[in-house]
Amino acid sequence: MTAADTVELTRRRPAASVFLGSWASQVGITVAFLVLWALFIVLAPMTFLGSAIYLSFAQTTPYFAIVAMPLTMVIVAGDIDLSFPSTMALGMVGFVWVWQATGSTELAVAGAIVVGLLCGLFNGLVITLIGLPALVVTIGTQFLYRGLTLALVNGKTTALVQTNTSTIYNFMAGKIFGIPSEFYWLIIITVASWALLNRHRLGQNAYVIGDNRQAAQLMGIPNRSTRIVLFMLVGGAAAFAGALNSLRVVNFYPGNLGDGFFLPALAAVFVGGTSVFGGRGSIYGTLIGAFMIGAIQAGIVAAGLSTYWTSVIYGAIILGSISIHAVLQRRFER
Repeated sequence: MTAADTVELTRRRPAASVFLGSWASQVGITVAFLVLWALFIVLAPMTFLGSAIYLSFAQTTPYFAIVAMPLTMVIVAGDIDLSFPSTMALGMVGFVWVWQATGSTELAVAGAIVVGLLCGLFNGLVITLIGLPALVVTIGTQFLYRGLTLALVNGKTTALVQTNTSTIYNFMAGKIFGIPSEFYWLIIITVASWALLNRHRLGQNAYVIGDNRQAAQLMGIPNRSTRIVLFMLVGGAAAFAGALNSLRVVNFYPGNLGDGFFLPALAAVFVGGTSVFGGRGSIYGTLIGAFMIGAIQAGIVAAGLSTYWTSVIYGAIILGSISIHAVLQRRFER
């Protein structure tokens, strides 16, 4: 087949095939999401046809989904950050110190985000300047940041009840129009992440770097600075998510803050269709994946199954979603 024949064949492809070729990953995660939700509705209609469960999802899912958004961009660029649970905790050290020094929750939240950005900066500098794999570096900083957190606060828990009178508290841990404020923050960060990945040079650079790092360098794309900025975004988002969680429970637990969000955040990214090899990813897919992952345990309990099935269903959904992505991409992206 000549090149001209190939071009002519492409022109003759049905509109549906062209659409699915461009949006195969998004179609795959949407189908998986609808199938899962239909299953939950059939097994537990009293729960999943009511509003209470969805208000619960709107409060709990953002804690890991907020981190998953910039984490998607890091993985698109061919890197990974496994230190974000400890960054959540270390960021809260900055929160506590600023809050105790100034009495201002607003400044304390800003302090937490600054610490998170610095954690991301450190990750990015070590990875890009020394040339170590991101996987190895962020495993190391995961332990480093957690150890620093425990050492700086002497392992003590800090009560944050006094912050309840702050205006920003209502925007971070209250309700707006009856919906938990965490959900609004997730939407804001999702839209911002989508714009950065799809409508900004930073996202364009991330796709090229993840697809072919050497080609990106030859094209003059700022490899180092792009990757550093992406790690900083993950750090800032992680610290902010840690503040959201701590303000909701009005306590800061230095020993385990963030640990429960590690697997859900990673699963949301990969279930959403982001390639572990880089160069391919979707903020929309990560958002849908986050709500799929967030619903699993609640769905299992509501359906009357033992919680021991949680890991089984986690694995089945991850494998099923990835399989759907792969089949659609092979079928429609040829």
